[in-house]
Amino acid sequence: MADIKYYDVILKPVVTEKSMELMGEKKYTFLVHTEATKNQVKEAVEKMFAGTKVASVHTMNLDGKTKRRGMTFGKTAKTKKAIVQLTADSADIEIFEGL
Repeated sequence: MADIKYYDVILKPVVTEKSMELMGEKKYTFLVHTEATKNQVKEAVEKMFAGTKVASVHTMNLDGKTKRRGMTFGKTAKTKKAIVQLTADSADIEIFEGL
């Protein structure tokens, strides 16, 4: 297992219609490092965003899609997605404020 620092865990936020609806329930979706654990994701969110308290983390591994270019086939990179549930008294995450 690689030594992953908290600032390397969260790669970018996921902005889709479904993730925007979940923000009303204080659930935020992020693309995370493929070897990151739930505890590492929880620690990263609490350290990177001041005033947040994480209640639970749900992760899912997404396999790469098969792509074709002419006669050759290849696969895109594997990704990992995390849905972070904040507690009721937690502060909101600011990067999603203007969306």
